[in-house]
Amino acid sequence: MDLELRGRRVLVTGGSKGIGFACAKGFLAEGASVAIVSRSDANLAAARERLGAAVCTCRADLIDPAAALAAVDRAEREIGPIDILVNSAGAAKRTAVDELTPDAWREAMDAKYFTYVNVIDPLVKRMAARGSGVIVNIIGSGGKVASPSHLAGGAANAALMLATVGLANAYARKGVRVLAINPGLTETTRVAEGLKAVARQDGITETEALEQSVARIAMGRMAQPDEIASVAVFAASARAGYLTGVIITMDGASAPIVV
Repeated sequence: MDLELRGRRVLVTGGSKGIGFACAKGFLAEGASVAIVSRSDANLAAARERLGAAVCTCRADLIDPAAALAAVDRAEREIGPIDILVNSAGAAKRTAVDELTPDAWREAMDAKYFTYVNVIDPLVKRMAARGSGVIVNIIGSGGKVASPSHLAGGAANAALMLATVGLANAYARKGVRVLAINPGLTETTRVAEGLKAVARQDGITETEALEQSVARIAMGRMAQPDEIASVAVFAASARAGYLTGVIITMDGASAPIVV
């Protein structure tokens, strides 16, 4: 199936590792031009070595709106006006509920919500002015199912879900599609770090935390980053041209709920 992505210009935040990296790789395989954003020069260099010299790399801490805008501007200078934005940067630190403070809640919003909003804001407006564009937000199932070790981050995810569907509604008539994917547990370093907080809260080993978490997944395993990326690439393509304002859950049926 031709996804009609050849020549499209794609910006992937958090594109140096995990799901973001898998998305960048997927778009490149379809013939798109890709720019990735990360806070780490070392991670960007490692990603470029694996993805190829054609990928554009932008270092930025997206918590800072000025840095986010600069990254968007650089990407558009390097590869042209962005057709597709995939947000996969930022992750709120998992914090045991007894360790939560107002600062921890605020930091979670900065780390997850505003790292997305700071990139979405300039790009969605530019896309609307051009009359086309797609935004795919990689969020997380913690925004739908509350976890004692991920309340602050889950709240940021829930806010992003609402922002996603609200922006989809607001910009649909201007040719911009906005949607999200909610991965469950996925084999990334980010999830591995989160399991440490679960282990600390429950007084168990990290191995036990992993085993218990996987046991709750109906499919019996965590997702692979490439599996999430495949859906993101399709959702951003012309083949999914009527798909907008939706949240696609990919949690291996661990939370069999309708709403």
